[in-house]
Amino acid sequence: MRILLDEAAKAKLLSYLGSDKVLLLTFEDGVGPYSQHAMIHMQTQFSINIISSKMEKNDYNEKIPSEIGDFWIKGYSKEELQEELRIKFNPRLSTFSLSGEGGMIDDNLGLIDFTKN
Repeated sequence: MRILLDEAAKAKLLSYLGSDKVLLLTFEDGVGPYSQHAMIHMQTQFSINIISSKMEKNDYNEKIPSEIGDFWIKGYSKEELQEELRIKFNPRLSTFSLSGEGGMIDDNLGLIDFTKN
């Protein structure tokens, strides 16, 4: 399993990263401190979260490599993912999307930087 990012997504995400930052690919199921809500509709939702290396990530027990670093995930969320994942950034709409070899997984992938106060 791996994540490929288009150039726009790389540039956008790299602007948030530093040596003490960790990338999470959060399945929005209401579990853990970074999940915003439990699913209340049929759409699968994920978000990209940025945390510091000192912040808790106990629920995130597996990682998926990418060109900009590993994305940590909740292991059970692999059921909603595919082997070849792609993250794209649309600068016109300022939105990310997550897809796999089987098609779109989340066409409005959120980005939350939890290191900002």
